[in-house]
Amino acid sequence: MFRRQLATVDAQPQLAVLGVATGVVTAAVILTFRFVIDSSLAFLPGPSVENFEGLDVATRAILVIAGAAVLGLLLNRYRPAARRVGVVHVMERLSLHQGNLPLKNAMIQFIGGALALISGQSGGREGPAIHLGATAASLLGRASRLPNNSLRTMVACGTAAAIASSFNTPIAGVIFAMEVVMMEYTIASFIPVIVAAVTSTIITQFFYGNEPAFTVVADMSMTSLLEIPYLVLGGLLIGAVAAGYIQLIQAFARLSEQPLWQRVILGGAITAAVSTMLPQVMGVGYDTVNQIMLTEVSIVILVALLVGKALTSAAAVGLGMPVGLIGPTLFLGATVGGIFGGLLISWQGADISLGFYVMLGMCAMMGAVLQAPLAALMAVMEMTASTGLIMPAMVIIVVATLVTSQVFKQQSVFITTLNTLGLQYPPSPVTLHMERIGVTAIMDRSVRRVSATISQQLAQEIVADPPHWLVVDDNDGNLAAVLRTGDLAAFMEARDELEEEIRLLSMPGNRLDVTTIGSEATVMQVQNILSRTQAEACCVTRTTAPMINPVVGIVTRNHIDNYRNRTE
Repeated sequence: MFRRQLATVDAQPQLAVLGVATGVVTAAVILTFRFVIDSSLAFLPGPSVENFEGLDVATRAILVIAGAAVLGLLLNRYRPAARRVGVVHVMERLSLHQGNLPLKNAMIQFIGGALALISGQSGGREGPAIHLGATAASLLGRASRLPNNSLRTMVACGTAAAIASSFNTPIAGVIFAMEVVMMEYTIASFIPVIVAAVTSTIITQFFYGNEPAFTVVADMSMTSLLEIPYLVLGGLLIGAVAAGYIQLIQAFARLSEQPLWQRVILGGAITAAVSTMLPQVMGVGYDTVNQIMLTEVSIVILVALLVGKALTSAAAVGLGMPVGLIGPTLFLGATVGGIFGGLLISWQGADISLGFYVMLGMCAMMGAVLQAPLAALMAVMEMTASTGLIMPAMVIIVVATLVTSQVFKQQSVFITTLNTLGLQYPPSPVTLHMERIGVTAIMDRSVRRVSATISQQLAQEIVADPPHWLVVDDNDGNLAAVLRTGDLAAFMEARDELEEEIRLLSMPGNRLDVTTIGSEATVMQVQNILSRTQAEACCVTRTTAPMINPVVGIVTRNHIDNYRNRTE
């Protein structure tokens, strides 16, 4: 009954329960991932877990290149399909496989992502965290044999819980899942996603406290409305930088014809070369972001960090390392915000807060690169807990996002990558609508499975208490056709005298060609299989034991058309 309710579009209580379970499982996975990275980085000198700057030049270079070599050889052992990781992989599986995420890819993401970040490769941990959270949710749903329409919602729950655990920002996690990954807003999905994000945040705060991912300055508001022109100029600058960053990632991605191990080692070599002069580009770089936020850093150094981090992180992501780009995006935004704020202070003598522009730069860069303005706005609100930042953040985020998308014609970096795979994302509204409901919600359950030849007595019993449909097996016990019970009744009434046996596959009647599908399928999957096989009806089966798949319902094209007509 629980699974049957999940197949409908209004299963909010059931989905809320799954949201709690998903939040718990995702928090456990993300905490394990963070613990592995943080404990492995204990060899670094100083109090910071990312203090790669404390290492000498030779050690930094050896660490990065050796890590890239090990990572390249490790990944090269697996087929290309198994090496697909990160947010793009989650979106691809949602588009083509109803959110069915393989465990093998997640294991490669866990080991490869941890190895990359421990060895100082230039990337973020949020992309791997999203992949791990989404996979944990998907595996939980599949182990519970849930219908695919609810499996999609669970993947969104895992995504939101992962972001919430990484940044301690549950609202931003919810919006990110709906705006970036699912790219749809439905009331039925919001409730479980919110529950999952809150649950994951509570568990993460128990171990790491309730401090945000970044240290923010106290003054987080505009001093005057005269700063609005500055915000517009800052948005123009950040939008241009974001567009250039997306194009740089795609430039490295065009080297995909080269062997993976060569590409990964090349990415490591680029990071090693840049880190000899700028060790701050190694790892995620949140310690450097906090330094830019709280202290005055030279504009020359900020420019160097901007170029260096853009080059190294674009190489790492574009060349196939299993790292994320949300962290580098925030790093780049902090440097651009610091540069812009520093120029305003030095050129105009403006009475402004440098940390204020650093934070605005971070959220604007995130909004522009991911084309997710609302998620960026929610992130900055939760990280600063400052209402005075809302209006200026809205201005700079909107300008930066529009400049990237309209002036430079750049889509989200994730959508751009999916387009190179030949995928339309998000799917059309009709497709999304038909993926939100399971086949068990529209199928006709009044069925009876019979042999191709039945006795007169059995026929009379069937007609006395008729199901809507008869599922007819051939002589080998395989599904052959379906026909309405009314055809059998009409045949019996038309004959004055019946034979001892009735051959259902040869008697007069409208027999429909049939195919099969599992009870976890969505309505969209049924429509696709009917179109692909040219069948007229689909038998819905449910696995009750190995090799035992009873038919639990029938779906015809008329059922699908009636559902679409009722809901349009």
